[in-house]
Amino acid sequence: MKLLNFTTTYFAVILVFLLALWALIFYFEILDEIYDSMDDGLDNQKMLVIRKARQDPSVLEKSAFEDGNYIISPTTPQIGRDFTDAYRDTLMYMENEDEYEPVRLIESVFQQDGSFYKIKVITSMVEEDDLRKELFFSLLWLYLGLILTIVLLNSYFQKKAWQPFYKLLRRLENFSIEKDRTIKYEETKIDEFRLLNERVDSLLKKSVESYNSQKEFIENASHELQTPLAISINKLELMAENAELSQEQMEELGTVLQSLERLTRLNRSLLLLSRIENRQFAEEEKINWNSLTKQIITEFQDYAAHREVKIVLAEENSIEHQGSKDLAGMLISNLLKNAIFHTPSGTVVKVIISSRSIKFENPGKAALEKNKIFSRFKGAEKADSTGLGLAISKAIAEKMDLDLTYTFHDQTHIFTIDF
Repeated sequence: MKLLNFTTTYFAVILVFLLALWALIFYFEILDEIYDSMDDGLDNQKMLVIRKARQDPSVLEKSAFEDGNYIISPTTPQIGRDFTDAYRDTLMYMENEDEYEPVRLIESVFQQDGSFYKIKVITSMVEEDDLRKELFFSLLWLYLGLILTIVLLNSYFQKKAWQPFYKLLRRLENFSIEKDRTIKYEETKIDEFRLLNERVDSLLKKSVESYNSQKEFIENASHELQTPLAISINKLELMAENAELSQEQMEELGTVLQSLERLTRLNRSLLLLSRIENRQFAEEEKINWNSLTKQIITEFQDYAAHREVKIVLAEENSIEHQGSKDLAGMLISNLLKNAIFHTPSGTVVKVIISSRSIKFENPGKAALEKNKIFSRFKGAEKADSTGLGLAISKAIAEKMDLDLTYTFHDQTHIFTIDF
């Protein structure tokens, strides 16, 4: 969940409960005021009736609500002395409505001429009942409107406030250390975002400087190593041609030359692996993998013939994919060379191109360790191998967003490039 959505949701939940609480308090406060107003009116009517009864004793004989809103009935002194005024809601049959309607009633006791009388005064609650309904729905719509308005406005203003942050994220996502040196930062009045921009800018500058330093060091180290290695190999070759050496000395000299040549290949492979990992192959184009594979197979025909291995190409479909053609060529070359190199003489290496993959199959006796097959210097114990071929292939595949996998089935090693 995005931080903006999280804070908006968190705020909305708090707002829902808080406004609901205040709406309930307000609703019951208004109801209390309505009942208090009705009770004051009933109390006033009760006092008027009692006053009227003292002026006109015939009022004391009114025992039904048929022609008024009060009734009076005699009661005992025991009840009269202990009685306190009581208010309550009840229902009364209304002839004009032909149904029972809610009424508010006050029940009280008064004394006149030494006798005690119980008086009940009523007032209609029809209007008050409608008022309560109107109040309830008005509060409900006000509550929902406030919630919706506050959440939308909060979301809008928060989104506007967080805009510099999301723009920075998008620019960082598209930032390439090989191509870009700086990114454009959004002007903001928010201190935290301004501080974030400063820290990101500082971090990117350090990263670019480190990248350039590493790149320069690798190139210089490779060059400095390559030159003395080439000179040493040339001098040893001249010595082998011109010097009168014994057979044993010539074999020792051949071993030294072989080690130096392997060191040269290793130096080139490490440089290539470093360039791949540092993404120094930025040029991309649409690659026809069928044509590229055919071209590389042609280049390896002599090597395969020397090792008495036959290369068979099976094209089931055509594959086109965006990427670096140089890296694609290295990937195909490494896998094909690996298959030829590890195939017994007199056998066949199959290259199968389907709609979504390219497979390299060669016979073998036992499966390789899947968790180590793409590790650096795996197989470096062989004289003709640097142990970096498959590691370079894996790095190229990851750089080109491909999936390079190994399986062993029916005494066959299978390396698959999945697109």
